[in-house]
Amino acid sequence: MVLSRGLLQSCCLFLLIFVVCCIPPEDPIKCSSDNTNCTITNSYGAFPDRSTCRAAEVAFPSTEQELISIVSEASRSKRKMKVATRYSHSIPKLVCLDGQDGLLISTKYLNRTLEVDVEAMTITVESGVTLRQLINEAAKAGLALPYTPYWWGLTIGGLLSTGAHGSTLWANGSSVHDYLLEVRIVTPGFAGFARVRSLKDGDKDFNAAKVSLGVLGVVSQVTLKLQPMFKRSITYLTKDDSDLGDKVTSFGNEHEFADITWYPSQRKAVYRIDDRVNTNSPGNGLYDFTPFRPTASVSLGVIRTTEDFQELLSDALGKCLGAQTVILTLETTAYGLSNNGILFTSYPVIGYHNRLQASGTCLDSLDDTLIEACAWDPRVKGEFFHQTGVSVGLSVAKNFIQDVQKLIELEPKAMCGVELYNGILMRYVKASSAYLGKQEDAVDFDITYYRSKDPLTPRLYEDILEEVEQLALFKYGALPHWGKNRNVAFDGVINKYKNAVEFLRVKKVYDPFGLFSSEWTDQVLGLKNSVTIDKEGCALEGLCICSQDIHCAPNKGYYCRPGKVYKDARVCARVTSK
Repeated sequence: MVLSRGLLQSCCLFLLIFVVCCIPPEDPIKCSSDNTNCTITNSYGAFPDRSTCRAAEVAFPSTEQELISIVSEASRSKRKMKVATRYSHSIPKLVCLDGQDGLLISTKYLNRTLEVDVEAMTITVESGVTLRQLINEAAKAGLALPYTPYWWGLTIGGLLSTGAHGSTLWANGSSVHDYLLEVRIVTPGFAGFARVRSLKDGDKDFNAAKVSLGVLGVVSQVTLKLQPMFKRSITYLTKDDSDLGDKVTSFGNEHEFADITWYPSQRKAVYRIDDRVNTNSPGNGLYDFTPFRPTASVSLGVIRTTEDFQELLSDALGKCLGAQTVILTLETTAYGLSNNGILFTSYPVIGYHNRLQASGTCLDSLDDTLIEACAWDPRVKGEFFHQTGVSVGLSVAKNFIQDVQKLIELEPKAMCGVELYNGILMRYVKASSAYLGKQEDAVDFDITYYRSKDPLTPRLYEDILEEVEQLALFKYGALPHWGKNRNVAFDGVINKYKNAVEFLRVKKVYDPFGLFSSEWTDQVLGLKNSVTIDKEGCALEGLCICSQDIHCAPNKGYYCRPGKVYKDARVCARVTSK
């Protein structure tokens, strides 16, 4: 039975690799009629607390002047506003309004490239332009944005507001906002007007605007610094993870675009050796990352059903066999790399930066049959997960890695479920001048894992995953990614930012009535009570850290207990006898 499940996952992964088209995600905003009585969700179909976020109305400006008019009208009536993007890719409730009477402002049609200045090596775009559009427009002019997230289905306004990044310790670091030269923000004005604030690098409030969480106003336009187009050389090298802690810092310094994919239960680490090479180097490589390709909906359903059964039966061995198959298949197919845009023949894969830096072909098709989709599309039975994204300071990354390895020594199969989602992605980030940016050079750990459709159902090795999360956040003071994570990651987080007071000062000036704020953003910014929620089963969804058994699932054998390695952790552990 266990072996057949592993083979089933292998067959489904094969289908995932070789399908070629799919339906793009639907608009996250749905209205009953004429852009009124609306709901909004994220691209995964559920926020961390599974609440439904509502708005009385949605507006779709297509020019800055229309945007100014919309913000002015809402300001006159002191109406709450929130900015929405085309794909709404953030997991937390950044887009949610308080109550049902507010206004959503979508940047879906603010999607034009305004200028590419080849001589100055800059690009100016509207905030609704996607990363893919920006990469392509820059490439047409022989230019490149050097460091970006790996998923191209993000809008420029959204990725700047949440501090999205790629991976490097070189130059100014991997955060896109650290290549921002100018930003225009439409903010509420006094006496019912709106004001356009144009901020340049070096201006007084610029560092507040670089990562704003959407609470300062609506980003209208941005100008980014580019570089001449270049080529990269990529090789993936798999090693055992015994010395991962010792290597993590030096590896990031040795290679410009380095990252590491870690499979803790398999005791493996995959090192991405990724550097610039001479543009005369032969090669026209392409990176079409396998998990971002379209997937047959029937395959997604089979994989999810298999995982549901593994959870129900506590089948850790089945998950580990499945993970081994997934990892082997990804290694064999070079994770989606090809030497010529079609086939992978050997490492290194050399190609132009714009063909390697980001992907997301599951967004491409105009087909509407749902035969294929992005793996997490909520319209099909597919992936449904939690995602913990935390930046651990480079100075303590080794210690964090070794603590996780101690947990794996105690529970060798505990991370097989994470490995089904391609393990832990480790990316490098540098300290930023942005008030809500990274506070020190760090390693960002992205951990994706199973989430039950039932919020009161614990997951296999619930306690280990919670302990890893708390190890990072509390023992090592990690910063959460603003666009990912469960509620517990944001509890008291504002105290980790040395310039938080300055950010709040700017927020008060730009939006004195808090029209772009909500209860959730106020909680995260320390202006209201805790973002955690005290209720039955709250720890299972990351809405709280358990302090009593009812926060877990005592009726299913899960009780609140101290951590195994980090004794200050409080986790929901399965207890066979009590």
